[in-house]
Amino acid sequence: MATQSLMTSTLRIDFENGMNEKGEPIIKRKAFSNIQSGVTADQLLQAAQALASLQVHPVIAIIRQDAMNITA
Repeated sequence: MATQSLMTSTLRIDFENGMNEKGEPIIKRKAFSNIQSGVTADQLLQAAQALASLQVHPVIAIIRQDAMNITA
């Protein structure tokens, strides 16, 4: 049976940074690495909202990216 273990977590916040010549949104991303494995979704949301309040551009998405190690 395969097992998995968390290797790394990253918090990513996507911002809309205007429109291009085709009228599509330009997306800028900020990433914060080394997120502790025990951090809950509510804690991440609260941190992301605090960081977003310091930005000029509106937030499009708040994403947690986990990298897992899978072994047999």
